[in-house]
Amino acid sequence: MDFESLIAQCREMIDNPLHPEVLSWKEKTGGKAVGYFPVYSPLEIVYANGMLPVGIMGGGNKLDVERADSYFGSFVCSIVKSTTELALRGDLKYLDGIFFHSICDAARNLSFVFKRNFSPQLFVEYIHFPQNPSSPSAVKYLVSELERVRKKLEEVNGRPMTEENLKQSIHAYNENRRLMQNLYRIKAEAPHLLSTPEAYLLTSVGNWLPPEDHSMILRAALEEVPKRKIRPRDKIRVVLEGSFCEQPPLELLEVVDEAGCYIVDDDLLLGRRWYEEEIPLDGNPVHSLAESYINRARYSSVSHDWRRPRSQRLVERVKQSGATAVVFCIAKFCEPALLDYPLFKDVLEREGIPHVSLEFEEKMWTFETLKTSVETFVESILFD
Repeated sequence: MDFESLIAQCREMIDNPLHPEVLSWKEKTGGKAVGYFPVYSPLEIVYANGMLPVGIMGGGNKLDVERADSYFGSFVCSIVKSTTELALRGDLKYLDGIFFHSICDAARNLSFVFKRNFSPQLFVEYIHFPQNPSSPSAVKYLVSELERVRKKLEEVNGRPMTEENLKQSIHAYNENRRLMQNLYRIKAEAPHLLSTPEAYLLTSVGNWLPPEDHSMILRAALEEVPKRKIRPRDKIRVVLEGSFCEQPPLELLEVVDEAGCYIVDDDLLLGRRWYEEEIPLDGNPVHSLAESYINRARYSSVSHDWRRPRSQRLVERVKQSGATAVVFCIAKFCEPALLDYPLFKDVLEREGIPHVSLEFEEKMWTFETLKTSVETFVESILFD
């Protein structure tokens, strides 16, 4: 399959809210599907128990929110409302359970909204991740929390999870992340060959596929991308920051690209690329997962690691990727990202790194104002 056909196939999968590929997997294997809310969830443990982890990324700009507004206050991000709307419409019936975690107050409250309205048909579980990675007890605490999750899944699925199953699952996800890192390496080294919208499509389909199947798609893409005959254009290299949870409309990513930016690094679908290094396969696999979360994780506005400040790590990303500037792409009412922005802004200004801030929500149809903002920003850099 050529690259354009591969991208078209990925787009078709994303545009179908019922995700028949999940139902097909359930029919084929007899297994259960478990949804996970952004940003990060221990997918390896879910998959090791014979369940399919399914990314829940909201309803996008093709979903009309008609009933979910009555469940929340006005100042709540779009992904919370659209995820609830999908459940109320019955569009999440292919799920047997769903995980939430402590990324923000809205996600925390959404867990209880789901538990009250959709259980016991849908088992709802909340994962408590450690908030202080520098604590000597952080790894020990997370091991106990992951063991609790493991036992819950074994109870729900009616089958034990062996250590070997977990190691095989970790290996599959290690390989999957390695392929995505290779994809991002192309974005950084030859961004004219692979646009951010294309990379996003290739990455996001992994939300609804087993890691082995997603890895097959990534391998096919990595084989085809170098064959493309596309000339570089006069664009600036930027890092996209702030879209770690709610995802911007694909059209907005296309606008940033068309306005004169090569996005050479980003935090889109961050949970699928959460670890900067492979999770070790020697020793206790649950301990390896916990230790990796504490010591090998990427930074995010919902993960607080005082050992390496997020603002410092953003500057490192900009320099390592050879970027000229930062484009903040922040969901409306996203408190973690909006609270971090002044800290990032202060450090970038001290370092002399230009930046521009864009605000989006899922239900966006017009992007002309944002396009003008990016074009003006690009011109100020190119003709400075």
